[in-house]
Amino acid sequence: MLYALARPLLFTLDPETAHNAALRFAGLAGLFTPQPPPCPVHAMGLDFPNPVGLAAGLDKHAEHADALAGLGFGFLELGGVTPRPQPGNPRPRLFRIPDARAIINRYGLNSVGVDAFVVNLLKRKKERKIVVGVNIGKNKDTPNERAADDYEICLEKLYPHVDYVTLNISSPNTAGLRDLQESKLLSELLRKIHAKRERLRDRHGHSVAVALKIAPDLADAEIRDMAAVARRGKIDGIVATNTTVSRAGVESQPEAFQTGGLSGAPLRERSTRVLRILSEELKGEIPLIGVGGILSGADAVEKIDAGATLVQVYTGLIYRGPELISECISACLAKSRTANTASR
Repeated sequence: MLYALARPLLFTLDPETAHNAALRFAGLAGLFTPQPPPCPVHAMGLDFPNPVGLAAGLDKHAEHADALAGLGFGFLELGGVTPRPQPGNPRPRLFRIPDARAIINRYGLNSVGVDAFVVNLLKRKKERKIVVGVNIGKNKDTPNERAADDYEICLEKLYPHVDYVTLNISSPNTAGLRDLQESKLLSELLRKIHAKRERLRDRHGHSVAVALKIAPDLADAEIRDMAAVARRGKIDGIVATNTTVSRAGVESQPEAFQTGGLSGAPLRERSTRVLRILSEELKGEIPLIGVGGILSGADAVEKIDAGATLVQVYTGLIYRGPELISECISACLAKSRTANTASR
Protein backbone atom coordinates (compact mmCIF):
# COMPACT_ATOMS: atom_id res chain seq x y z
CA MET A 1 0.00 0.00 0.00
CA LEU A 2 2.77 2.44 0.97
CA TYR A 3 4.61 1.83 -2.31
CA ALA A 4 1.38 2.22 -4.29
CA LEU A 5 1.14 5.75 -2.92
CA ALA A 6 4.81 6.53 -3.55
CA ARG A 7 5.11 5.05 -7.06
CA PRO A 8 3.34 7.86 -8.97
CA LEU A 9 5.76 10.36 -7.44
CA LEU A 10 8.78 8.15 -8.13
CA PHE A 11 7.68 7.74 -11.75
CA THR A 12 7.77 11.52 -12.24
CA LEU A 13 11.50 11.43 -11.57
CA ASP A 14 14.31 10.43 -13.88
CA PRO A 15 14.47 6.61 -13.64
CA GLU A 16 17.95 6.47 -12.11
CA THR A 17 17.09 9.20 -9.59
CA ALA A 18 13.91 7.29 -8.73
CA HIS A 19 15.93 4.07 -8.41
CA ASN A 20 18.18 5.66 -5.79
CA ALA A 21 15.24 7.26 -3.97
CA ALA A 22 13.38 3.94 -3.82
CA LEU A 23 16.40 2.26 -2.24
CA ARG A 24 16.39 4.89 0.51
CA PHE A 25 12.65 4.30 0.88
CA ALA A 26 13.19 0.54 1.34
CA GLY A 27 14.14 0.84 5.01
CA LEU A 28 10.89 2.64 5.80
CA ALA A 29 8.88 0.15 3.77
CA GLY A 30 10.44 -2.69 5.75
CA LEU A 31 8.98 -1.30 8.97
CA PHE A 32 5.48 -1.85 7.58
CA THR A 33 6.17 -5.19 5.88
CA PRO A 34 5.02 -8.28 7.80
CA GLN A 35 7.54 -11.08 7.75
CA PRO A 36 6.53 -13.89 5.38
CA PRO A 37 5.80 -17.42 6.53
CA PRO A 38 8.73 -19.83 6.28
CA CYS A 39 9.07 -21.69 3.01
CA PRO A 40 12.52 -23.25 3.44
CA VAL A 41 14.59 -24.38 0.48
CA HIS A 42 17.99 -26.08 0.41
CA ALA A 43 20.08 -25.38 -2.67
CA MET A 44 23.75 -24.83 -3.57
CA GLY A 45 24.65 -26.18 -0.13
CA LEU A 46 22.76 -23.30 1.51
CA ASP A 47 19.55 -23.05 3.54
CA PHE A 48 17.19 -20.35 2.28
CA PRO A 49 14.26 -19.24 4.50
CA ASN A 50 12.20 -18.86 1.34
CA PRO A 51 12.91 -19.18 -2.40
CA VAL A 52 12.33 -15.53 -3.42
CA GLY A 53 15.43 -13.39 -3.80
CA LEU A 54 16.52 -10.01 -5.02
CA ALA A 55 18.21 -10.07 -8.42
CA ALA A 56 21.54 -8.38 -8.99
CA GLY A 57 21.51 -4.81 -10.24
CA LEU A 58 19.22 -3.15 -7.70
CA ASP A 59 21.72 -2.68 -4.86
CA LYS A 60 24.85 -2.36 -6.95
CA HIS A 61 27.18 -1.19 -4.18
CA ALA A 62 25.89 -3.15 -1.13
CA GLU A 63 24.66 0.05 0.49
CA HIS A 64 21.10 -1.06 1.32
CA ALA A 65 21.35 -4.75 2.25
CA ASP A 66 19.73 -4.41 5.68
CA ALA A 67 16.79 -2.38 4.35
CA LEU A 68 16.19 -4.83 1.51
CA ALA A 69 16.47 -7.84 3.81
CA GLY A 70 13.64 -6.35 5.87
CA LEU A 71 11.26 -6.66 2.91
CA GLY A 72 11.02 -10.43 3.36
CA PHE A 73 13.46 -11.74 0.77
CA GLY A 74 14.92 -15.20 1.29
CA PHE A 75 18.21 -14.05 -0.19
CA LEU A 76 19.90 -11.04 -1.76
CA GLU A 77 22.18 -10.94 -4.76
CA LEU A 78 24.10 -7.67 -4.54
CA GLY A 79 26.27 -6.01 -7.16
CA GLY A 80 27.50 -6.42 -9.84
CA VAL A 81 30.92 -5.48 -8.66
CA THR A 82 34.22 -5.26 -10.53
CA PRO A 83 37.77 -5.38 -9.15
CA ARG A 84 38.47 -1.70 -9.82
CA PRO A 85 35.98 1.17 -9.64
CA GLN A 86 34.42 2.13 -12.94
CA PRO A 87 31.73 4.70 -13.74
CA GLY A 88 29.76 2.64 -16.23
CA ASN A 89 28.06 4.31 -19.17
CA PRO A 90 27.04 7.97 -19.15
CA ARG A 91 23.53 8.98 -18.09
CA PRO A 92 20.79 8.60 -19.10
CA ARG A 93 21.20 4.83 -18.90
CA LEU A 94 17.90 3.62 -17.45
CA PHE A 95 14.56 3.85 -19.29
CA ARG A 96 11.04 2.85 -18.27
CA ILE A 97 8.49 1.32 -20.61
CA PRO A 98 5.41 1.46 -18.36
CA ASP A 99 2.89 0.18 -20.91
CA ALA A 100 4.90 -3.05 -21.18
CA ARG A 101 5.95 -3.15 -17.50
CA ALA A 102 9.54 -3.21 -18.69
CA ILE A 103 12.85 -1.42 -18.28
CA ILE A 104 15.88 -0.95 -20.51
CA ASN A 105 19.19 -0.41 -18.75
CA ARG A 106 22.68 0.19 -20.04
CA TYR A 107 24.45 0.88 -16.77
CA GLY A 108 27.60 -0.84 -17.99
CA LEU A 109 28.57 -2.44 -14.66
CA ASN A 110 29.09 0.82 -12.81
CA SER A 111 30.92 -0.18 -9.65
CA VAL A 112 32.59 1.29 -6.58
CA GLY A 113 35.17 -1.48 -6.91
CA VAL A 114 35.44 -4.59 -4.77
CA ASP A 115 37.39 -3.00 -1.89
CA ALA A 116 34.76 -0.30 -1.26
CA PHE A 117 32.04 -2.89 -1.84
CA VAL A 118 33.44 -5.09 0.95
CA VAL A 119 33.53 -2.08 3.30
CA ASN A 120 29.84 -1.50 2.61
CA LEU A 121 29.09 -5.18 3.04
CA LEU A 122 30.71 -5.24 6.47
CA LYS A 123 28.33 -2.53 7.68
CA ARG A 124 25.45 -5.02 7.60
CA LYS A 125 23.88 -6.02 10.92
CA LYS A 126 25.26 -9.43 11.76
CA GLU A 127 22.12 -10.55 13.59
CA ARG A 128 20.03 -10.33 10.43
CA LYS A 129 20.09 -13.84 9.01
CA ILE A 130 19.78 -13.83 5.24
CA VAL A 131 21.66 -15.57 2.46
CA VAL A 132 23.85 -13.05 0.65
CA GLY A 133 25.28 -13.51 -2.81
CA VAL A 134 27.29 -11.11 -4.93
CA ASN A 135 27.30 -10.77 -8.70
CA ILE A 136 30.88 -10.29 -9.96
CA GLY A 137 32.19 -9.16 -13.33
CA LYS A 138 35.30 -8.00 -15.12
CA ASN A 139 36.36 -4.42 -15.66
CA LYS A 140 35.46 -2.94 -19.02
CA ASP A 141 39.11 -2.50 -20.02
CA THR A 142 40.16 -6.04 -19.05
CA PRO A 143 40.54 -8.17 -22.19
CA ASN A 144 38.69 -11.47 -22.24
CA GLU A 145 41.91 -13.47 -22.22
CA ARG A 146 42.59 -12.01 -18.75
CA ALA A 147 38.97 -12.01 -17.53
CA ALA A 148 39.61 -14.87 -15.10
CA ASP A 149 42.04 -12.63 -13.19
CA ASP A 150 39.24 -10.15 -12.46
CA TYR A 151 36.79 -12.83 -11.34
CA GLU A 152 39.45 -14.38 -9.11
CA ILE A 153 40.22 -11.02 -7.47
CA CYS A 154 36.55 -10.48 -6.64
CA LEU A 155 36.10 -14.05 -5.43
CA GLU A 156 39.10 -13.82 -3.10
CA LYS A 157 38.11 -10.49 -1.53
CA LEU A 158 34.46 -11.43 -1.11
CA TYR A 159 34.99 -15.03 0.01
CA PRO A 160 35.01 -14.45 3.81
CA HIS A 161 31.88 -12.30 3.70
CA VAL A 162 29.32 -13.94 1.40
CA ASP A 163 27.41 -17.19 0.92
CA TYR A 164 27.74 -17.36 -2.85
CA VAL A 165 29.05 -15.45 -5.85
CA THR A 166 27.60 -15.32 -9.34
CA LEU A 167 29.87 -15.04 -12.35
CA ASN A 168 28.28 -12.46 -14.63
CA ILE A 169 29.27 -13.38 -18.18
CA SER A 170 26.03 -12.23 -19.76
CA SER A 171 25.51 -8.49 -19.29
CA PRO A 172 24.80 -6.96 -22.70
CA ASN A 173 26.24 -3.62 -21.58
CA THR A 174 29.96 -4.51 -21.45
CA ALA A 175 31.41 -4.96 -24.91
CA GLY A 176 32.58 -8.53 -25.52
CA LEU A 177 31.47 -9.89 -22.15
CA ARG A 178 28.96 -12.31 -23.64
CA ASP A 179 31.77 -13.85 -25.69
CA LEU A 180 32.80 -15.57 -22.44
CA GLN A 181 29.74 -17.81 -22.87
CA GLU A 182 31.50 -19.55 -25.75
CA SER A 183 32.29 -23.13 -24.73
CA LYS A 184 36.08 -23.00 -24.84
CA LEU A 185 36.40 -19.63 -23.09
CA LEU A 186 33.83 -20.59 -20.46
CA SER A 187 35.48 -23.94 -19.77
CA GLU A 188 38.81 -22.24 -19.13
CA LEU A 189 37.23 -19.59 -16.91
CA LEU A 190 35.42 -22.20 -14.81
CA ARG A 191 38.57 -24.32 -14.53
CA LYS A 192 40.46 -21.37 -13.05
CA ILE A 193 37.61 -20.33 -10.76
CA HIS A 194 37.23 -23.89 -9.44
CA ALA A 195 40.95 -24.09 -8.67
CA LYS A 196 40.85 -20.69 -6.97
CA ARG A 197 37.84 -21.69 -4.87
CA GLU A 198 39.55 -24.90 -3.74
CA ARG A 199 42.50 -22.86 -2.48
CA LEU A 200 40.19 -20.38 -0.72
CA ARG A 201 38.20 -23.23 0.84
CA ASP A 202 41.39 -24.66 2.32
CA ARG A 203 42.43 -21.25 3.60
CA HIS A 204 39.10 -20.23 5.17
CA GLY A 205 37.75 -23.63 6.18
CA HIS A 206 34.36 -23.24 4.54
CA SER A 207 32.83 -23.33 1.08
CA VAL A 208 31.28 -20.48 -0.89
CA ALA A 209 28.96 -21.51 -3.71
CA VAL A 210 29.63 -20.32 -7.26
CA ALA A 211 26.78 -19.69 -9.70
CA LEU A 212 26.79 -18.68 -13.35
CA LYS A 213 24.45 -16.06 -14.87
CA ILE A 214 23.62 -16.59 -18.52
CA ALA A 215 21.88 -14.67 -21.29
CA PRO A 216 18.35 -15.28 -22.57
CA ASP A 217 19.41 -14.81 -26.20
CA LEU A 218 21.14 -18.16 -26.72
CA ALA A 219 20.04 -20.77 -29.25
CA ASP A 220 18.79 -24.11 -27.88
CA ALA A 221 22.03 -25.88 -28.78
CA GLU A 222 24.08 -23.17 -27.06
CA ILE A 223 22.02 -23.53 -23.88
CA ARG A 224 22.58 -27.29 -23.85
CA ASP A 225 26.28 -26.80 -24.47
CA MET A 226 26.46 -24.32 -21.60
CA ALA A 227 24.74 -26.82 -19.31
CA ALA A 228 27.41 -29.39 -20.16
CA VAL A 229 30.21 -26.89 -19.53
CA ALA A 230 28.66 -25.87 -16.19
CA ARG A 231 28.43 -29.54 -15.17
CA ARG A 232 32.09 -30.18 -16.01
CA GLY A 233 33.10 -26.92 -14.31
CA LYS A 234 31.45 -27.98 -11.03
CA ILE A 235 29.19 -24.93 -10.93
CA ASP A 236 26.77 -24.88 -7.96
CA GLY A 237 23.92 -22.99 -9.62
CA ILE A 238 22.82 -21.29 -12.84
CA VAL A 239 20.95 -17.99 -12.87
CA ALA A 240 18.65 -17.87 -15.88
CA THR A 241 18.59 -15.22 -17.14
CA ASN A 242 20.12 -11.80 -17.57
CA THR A 243 18.42 -9.08 -19.64
CA THR A 244 17.77 -9.44 -23.37
CA VAL A 245 18.90 -7.45 -26.39
CA SER A 246 15.67 -8.43 -28.14
CA ARG A 247 12.90 -5.86 -28.42
CA ALA A 248 10.12 -8.38 -29.04
CA GLY A 249 6.97 -7.14 -27.35
CA VAL A 250 8.04 -3.50 -27.09
CA GLU A 251 8.78 -2.64 -30.72
CA SER A 252 6.23 0.18 -30.84
CA GLN A 253 7.10 1.70 -27.46
CA PRO A 254 8.75 5.16 -27.34
CA GLU A 255 11.98 4.02 -25.64
CA ALA A 256 12.37 0.75 -27.54
CA PHE A 257 15.20 2.17 -29.67
CA GLN A 258 17.45 2.64 -26.63
CA THR A 259 20.45 0.33 -26.50
CA GLY A 260 20.82 -1.89 -23.44
CA GLY A 261 19.25 -4.89 -21.79
CA LEU A 262 15.47 -5.25 -21.64
CA SER A 263 13.90 -6.65 -18.46
CA GLY A 264 10.39 -7.03 -17.13
CA ALA A 265 7.24 -8.65 -18.52
CA PRO A 266 8.48 -8.99 -22.15
CA LEU A 267 11.41 -11.11 -20.90
CA ARG A 268 9.28 -13.67 -19.06
CA GLU A 269 8.70 -16.24 -21.79
CA ARG A 270 12.24 -15.95 -23.16
CA SER A 271 13.87 -16.55 -19.77
CA THR A 272 11.45 -19.36 -18.89
CA ARG A 273 12.32 -21.12 -22.16
CA VAL A 274 16.00 -21.10 -21.15
CA LEU A 275 15.06 -22.55 -17.76
CA ARG A 276 13.11 -25.40 -19.35
CA ILE A 277 15.97 -26.36 -21.65
CA LEU A 278 18.49 -26.25 -18.79
CA SER A 279 16.17 -28.34 -16.62
CA GLU A 280 15.72 -30.96 -19.34
CA GLU A 281 19.47 -31.12 -19.87
CA LEU A 282 20.63 -31.11 -16.25
CA LYS A 283 17.85 -33.20 -14.68
CA GLY A 284 18.31 -31.63 -11.25
CA GLU A 285 22.12 -31.94 -11.16
CA ILE A 286 22.59 -28.17 -10.81
CA PRO A 287 20.04 -25.93 -9.04
CA LEU A 288 18.51 -23.27 -11.27
CA ILE A 289 17.58 -19.73 -10.25
CA GLY A 290 14.78 -18.30 -12.37
CA VAL A 291 14.75 -14.57 -13.06
CA GLY A 292 13.14 -12.48 -15.76
CA GLY A 293 9.63 -11.11 -16.01
CA ILE A 294 8.29 -12.09 -12.59
CA LEU A 295 5.49 -9.63 -11.85
CA SER A 296 3.12 -11.90 -9.94
CA GLY A 297 3.03 -14.98 -7.77
CA ALA A 298 1.85 -16.97 -10.78
CA ASP A 299 4.97 -15.88 -12.69
CA ALA A 300 7.17 -17.15 -9.84
CA VAL A 301 5.39 -20.51 -9.85
CA GLU A 302 5.83 -20.69 -13.64
CA LYS A 303 9.61 -20.49 -13.10
CA ILE A 304 9.42 -23.25 -10.47
CA ASP A 305 7.38 -25.40 -12.85
CA ALA A 306 10.02 -24.81 -15.53
CA GLY A 307 12.73 -26.21 -13.25
CA ALA A 308 13.84 -23.37 -10.98
CA THR A 309 14.58 -24.07 -7.32
CA LEU A 310 14.85 -20.37 -6.47
CA VAL A 311 13.58 -17.20 -8.14
CA GLN A 312 14.69 -13.57 -8.21
CA VAL A 313 12.84 -10.31 -8.84
CA TYR A 314 13.98 -6.84 -9.89
CA THR A 315 11.84 -5.04 -12.49
CA GLY A 316 8.66 -6.47 -10.97
CA LEU A 317 9.66 -4.85 -7.69
CA ILE A 318 9.81 -1.46 -9.42
CA TYR A 319 6.31 -1.86 -10.87
CA ARG A 320 4.64 -3.75 -8.02
CA GLY A 321 6.61 -2.79 -4.91
CA PRO A 322 7.34 -4.98 -1.85
CA GLU A 323 3.94 -6.69 -1.96
CA LEU A 324 5.28 -8.70 -4.91
CA ILE A 325 7.73 -10.45 -2.58
CA SER A 326 5.08 -11.76 -0.18
CA GLU A 327 2.81 -12.67 -3.10
CA CYS A 328 5.56 -14.77 -4.69
CA ILE A 329 6.45 -16.44 -1.39
CA SER A 330 2.78 -17.28 -0.74
CA ALA A 331 2.40 -18.72 -4.24
CA CYS A 332 5.56 -20.85 -3.85
CA LEU A 333 4.41 -22.02 -0.42
CA ALA A 334 1.00 -23.02 -1.80
CA LYS A 335 2.67 -24.95 -4.61
CA SER A 336 4.99 -26.70 -2.15
CA ARG A 337 2.07 -27.74 0.07
CA THR A 338 0.14 -29.04 -2.93
CA ALA A 339 3.15 -31.05 -4.07
CA ASN A 340 3.66 -32.48 -0.58
CA THR A 341 0.00 -33.48 -0.32
CA ALA A 342 0.08 -35.13 -3.75
CA SER A 343 3.19 -37.15 -2.83
CA ARG A 344 1.61 -38.71 0.28
